[in-house]
Amino acid sequence: MQPDESQYLQRKCRTGDIDVHPTEKALVVYYEVEASILGEAGNARHEEKKECQKIIRLRSLNASTDVSALARKVVEECKIIHPSKLAEVEHLLLYLQNRKKPSSKFDILPMTEKIRGSTLILHLARNPDNLEELLHNETVLGALARVLREDWKHSVELATTIIYVFFCFSSFSQFHGLITHYKIGVLCMNIIEHELKKYDLWQDELEKKSKDPENQSLRKEYEKTLKKYQSLLVKQEQLLRVAFYLLLNLSEDTRTELKMRNKNIVHLLVKSLERDNEELLVLVVSFLKKLSIFLENKNDMAEMDTVEKLACLVPCEQEDLMNVTLRLLLNLSFDTGLRTKMVHVGLLPKLTALLGNDTYKHVAMRILYHISVDDKSKSMFAYTDCIPQLIQMLFEHGEERMDNELISFCINLAANKTNAQIICEGNGLKMLMKRALKLKDPLLMKMIRNISQHDGPLKQLFIDYVGDLAAQIKQEGDEEFVIECLGTMANLTIPDLDWELLLKEYNLVPYLKDHLKPGSAEDDLILEVVIMIGTVSMDDSCAVMLAKSGIIPALIELLNEAPAYLIDLMHDKNLEIRQVCDNTLDIIAEYDEEWGKKIQSEKFRWHNSQWLEMVESRQMEDAEPYLYGNDPDALEQPDLFYSTDGMMAPEPGLSPDFYSQFHSQNGDFNACDGADGRPATAYGFRPDEPFFHGYGSTR
Repeated sequence: MQPDESQYLQRKCRTGDIDVHPTEKALVVYYEVEASILGEAGNARHEEKKECQKIIRLRSLNASTDVSALARKVVEECKIIHPSKLAEVEHLLLYLQNRKKPSSKFDILPMTEKIRGSTLILHLARNPDNLEELLHNETVLGALARVLREDWKHSVELATTIIYVFFCFSSFSQFHGLITHYKIGVLCMNIIEHELKKYDLWQDELEKKSKDPENQSLRKEYEKTLKKYQSLLVKQEQLLRVAFYLLLNLSEDTRTELKMRNKNIVHLLVKSLERDNEELLVLVVSFLKKLSIFLENKNDMAEMDTVEKLACLVPCEQEDLMNVTLRLLLNLSFDTGLRTKMVHVGLLPKLTALLGNDTYKHVAMRILYHISVDDKSKSMFAYTDCIPQLIQMLFEHGEERMDNELISFCINLAANKTNAQIICEGNGLKMLMKRALKLKDPLLMKMIRNISQHDGPLKQLFIDYVGDLAAQIKQEGDEEFVIECLGTMANLTIPDLDWELLLKEYNLVPYLKDHLKPGSAEDDLILEVVIMIGTVSMDDSCAVMLAKSGIIPALIELLNEAPAYLIDLMHDKNLEIRQVCDNTLDIIAEYDEEWGKKIQSEKFRWHNSQWLEMVESRQMEDAEPYLYGNDPDALEQPDLFYSTDGMMAPEPGLSPDFYSQFHSQNGDFNACDGADGRPATAYGFRPDEPFFHGYGSTR
């Protein structure tokens, strides 16, 4: 169509992508030309668009070329390249300067053809029956790995497709050697790190453009940028998901997992918790749960404020995400500091609300149980509706024994005075006593015993039940239940209670005297008997009655055995126990010369053995240093693996360990080989130790 006198021709040029030529030292500039024929009024009567490309050959480019100067020259002379593209042009020139000669036809294909080719290969790889055949085609796999290494920054779609191909191989542990050979794992971590930095830049750009929402031009620009950002975000999260999934599969080998840890995989995963994509979050949290069973990873998570980020996911509507988040929190709750953080970030009321949900209540209760171990956190439960829910659960069990986690949780909470007052509100104590006496449940009686230790009105509530408790002591039955009954009575330091009358009515003096003889009962029962005698002796008439019964010589006989027990406990792991024993032994040594010599000899032997052990350990460290640590070459050692050296000792609690009943699950503490289901520990090994393969393929 030829323009006449009343028509005008207008051309517009829009620059698109800039890429490198597949075979030559040249840049390829893609652009679009739009031609419009305008009428006299300026309206377009006819429009045509055409996609074009311009090849800028750079024959003078060599190893000594100043790339920055050449980039400026290219931008100045090529008018279709906008000056804002200078950095991109310089980057492409630098790539051309260092690019090696292509070694396969796949390398020299245009980007669209590479994407199409890799997509076809992916269709084959998604069928497991084709993997063996692809494995033998080294040319194809080598080309894929090479293209990924060289072109991943240029196309997110291409990178996602190629990583997906290798992900198909990673689903089977026998192909992990192939992925290691092409260094796909390291490349995936580099890609993830780059994409996370790019995400931060996008966020900064959006924030800058949203500062003045009243400015219409800026608002339109912001909306346009936001739309573009959302489109890019979808593609990026697809890439992150397949890359993380591949790494999760590779981490079945604990030596590979160690390399990932040293390359900061925890940082990348925790950073990804800021996303909203639920599928990506499920994968990321699952990976963190698997890593969290080792001490170093748990410490990394603590430094990255992981608990704060996880708190934002509780509660959530996605069941899988909710479940895996709670299980990660359960693993982290073995750490005292992280438990405290959970309280500070407001997880306590959120977890309490989950007790009414059958899907999550068991794992939520286990986390809350761990929190209740800390004395500082016990009082916080009084400000939630946790205790009424637990009491209701207790009474819903009928005559059946309660779940260990439920009663253990209640035992811990009852150790706090405010919580105990809430438990006893209304007929709370009456119902507990009735159930405990009927079922002869030692754990429920332990909970009641904890309530009885609090001074004030709570102890007065037990006056009505003293007779019932005394009757249980004389009956033959569960010794643990009798111990708890004795302990409860021993806590009742109530001035108005007539102990003399009670002991006579239930004929308890012979029982107390008989159970003071060495070997007559377990140590725990003898201890409660001694404490009980101390409590009832506060009543003067009762003390006289006990003295006349001949109980004092039995107590003295027990005292004569005390130094031997104290010497055994002098090296206990608990610092407070060691200090009490040390001080008591010093007092004994002052008053008994013979025991003083024995105590001095034992202390000398202990200190001497400690010194020898220290000397030997230093000699071993000099002779056989650990093969990793701050040494960067340690990543290439083939015999790195987890061991059980430095296993954390279980923390003391008021209730029994119930974790033996946990169902095994990958990444849960109970699934590892450690005492009481605790984390096996640190990445560490000695050269003479055998390999340990803790994870096998489950596919």
